[in-house]
Amino acid sequence: MNYQPLILTLTFDDATFALLDGLRRQHFPPERNFIPAHVTLFHALPGEQQPMIIEALERVCAATAPLPLALPAVRFLGRGVALEVESAALRQLRAALAREWGEWLGAQDRQGYRPHVTIQNKVDAPTARELYTELSANWQQHDAVGEGLTLWYYHGGPWELAGEFPFRG
Repeated sequence: MNYQPLILTLTFDDATFALLDGLRRQHFPPERNFIPAHVTLFHALPGEQQPMIIEALERVCAATAPLPLALPAVRFLGRGVALEVESAALRQLRAALAREWGEWLGAQDRQGYRPHVTIQNKVDAPTARELYTELSANWQQHDAVGEGLTLWYYHGGPWELAGEFPFRG
């Protein structure tokens, strides 16, 4: 059986999603913009473990209250731009899931976690620097809410929805 890798992202409140996705649609190269604005928690969970992943997400999200988030600053990525996401609660949630799924995690998901929303990527460095300078000059911290988790199938480009798990705690 051919299992697709799974990606786990954070779901934003509607106003924050509209702001971030609008920035992404404005600045991300359209030929590469397959997915909406998001914060990735895990980049490649094993598709063959999907039933156990879903069980864990249902359990954890039922006990988790919506997460307070701050988007305090713009981050330069070299060939792109992101907005930093700060939340102790998000880091704790991700750490708990990483402990539970530790044996399944690849190198990228075992690294230090630096949550962010990518607004622009895979452009030349001068274009990225220009957007970074523009956004940094006017950016003020945005407070937001993480309302749940979303699981996606990864198809090598576009993502396909695999499940939504609202925080209900």
